[in-house]
Amino acid sequence: MIIDQLSIFLNNAVGRVTEVTTTLGKAGVNLKAFTLSESSDFGILRLITDDNQKAAQVLRDNHFAVNLTKVVYFELGDTPGALSECVQKVSDAGISIEYMYAFSTGNAASVVVRTEDIERCNALIEV
Repeated sequence: MIIDQLSIFLNNAVGRVTEVTTTLGKAGVNLKAFTLSESSDFGILRLITDDNQKAAQVLRDNHFAVNLTKVVYFELGDTPGALSECVQKVSDAGISIEYMYAFSTGNAASVVVRTEDIERCNALIEV
């Protein structure tokens, strides 16, 4: 399914991630998934929450640079080769994956994918 993800741009400084998580926690927003990537000068914290619209507004109100981005979210069995089958469909369709992150709990894995063609990617994975 296609969902919104928050991308928060942070300068690389001690405590910046703490500021984001504290701000969201005080607003009653629950984090569902996140990933952090960085370069020498800044980082991008990507989040999925229980209320992305509220999270984006709260962060903007607290002077964070936030974008909402469409991503594909799907679940699959936590078995060897399951992810490979999904990304093979995307590759075979000529769709480039910009980034992805995943986590597993028990027998299920949750995957978030950002591609150049969200609609097509979603259709391929739902099949």
